[in-house]
Amino acid sequence: MPNKSAIKLITAEISALESLLETIDESFDHTTGLIASCSGKIIVVGIGKSGHVGNKMAATFASLGTPAFFLHAGDAAHGDLGMIANEDVCILISYSGQSDELLDILQPIRRIGADTVAITGNPDSALAKQCDFHLDIGVRSEADPLGLAPTSSSTATLVLGDALAIAVMETRGFKEEDFAVLHPGGVLGKKLLLTVDQIFHKDDEIPLIDKDIKIQEALLTISEKGLGFTGVVNDTGSLIGIITDGDIRRGFEKGGQELFNMTAEYLMTDSPKSIPANILAIKALEIMEEHSITSLFVHETEDPDKLCGVVHIHDLLNTGI
Repeated sequence: MPNKSAIKLITAEISALESLLETIDESFDHTTGLIASCSGKIIVVGIGKSGHVGNKMAATFASLGTPAFFLHAGDAAHGDLGMIANEDVCILISYSGQSDELLDILQPIRRIGADTVAITGNPDSALAKQCDFHLDIGVRSEADPLGLAPTSSSTATLVLGDALAIAVMETRGFKEEDFAVLHPGGVLGKKLLLTVDQIFHKDDEIPLIDKDIKIQEALLTISEKGLGFTGVVNDTGSLIGIITDGDIRRGFEKGGQELFNMTAEYLMTDSPKSIPANILAIKALEIMEEHSITSLFVHETEDPDKLCGVVHIHDLLNTGI
C-alpha cells in the first residue's frame, strides 16, 4: 500500500510547481534579457537550503555557457564581495525575502554597481522590493506537515532556476556543439568532438598486402596486425580491396587447401569503404552499423586517394560513444 505521507507531500509539491507556472510573467522575461546581455558573471547568493539550491543554479548556468558561480551570503559579508564587479548580475535567493545575511550585503552590492535579482516567495518582502528585479516562486506554504522545512519552496526555486538557465541559453543561441566544448569528458562531448584521426591505427599498424601475395601470407598479416582484416593494394600502392579473417575461413570451407595457392586479388572484396580522417567517430560508427562491417580505412581529409589509417569498431566502442 502506498505511503500516504509520501503521496501527500509529492502532491503538495506538484501543486507548488503549478503555482510557479502562474508567476512566469514579464519579470521573468526581463530577468532573462538582463542575464543574457550580461558582459560579466552571474553570481548566485544564498544561505542555508536556499544556498544549496543556488549552488546548483549557478552550476546549471555555467554548464549552459553562462559564466556563473555561487557565493555564500555569510562569506560575502566578510570579504568575498570582492568577487563581484559592476558588470555582473547577482541573483539573491531567500524564500522569506527577509534574510538578514542577504539584506546586509544588498547595499554594498548596489554600490559596486552590479544588477540585482531577488528570488523569493514573498513579493512584499524587503529583498523583493529593494532589488532591481524580483521573481516570485509562487509558494506560500511548505509541504511538510509542520510547514517549516524547505520543501515546496526549494523545489520551486530549483525549477525556476532551471527555467531561467534554459531561457538564457535559448536567448544566447547556445547549441549542442557549445555544450560539447564545455563537457569534453562526457558522452555528448565525445560524440560531437572526437574525430577518427584521434583514435585510428596508422603507419606500421595498418594491415596491407600486395594483390599478388598468396592467401597464406595474407593470413599471417591479419594475425600479426590483430585487427581481423588486411587491405590489398595494387602495383602503385593504391587500396583496391580488403580481406577479412572471415573471408579466408569461408574460402577454406569451400576450396580447402587449394585456397592457400590463390592470390589476395582472388579472394578480396573490391572497393573497400574509406572515410576522411576528420570525420566524427560517431559518424564512423554509424557507417559501420549501416553496412554491417567492423572496420573502415581512413584517408587524408584533402586527398581521398591517400590512405593514412584504419579504424576498427572496437576502437570506437572503447571511447564510450
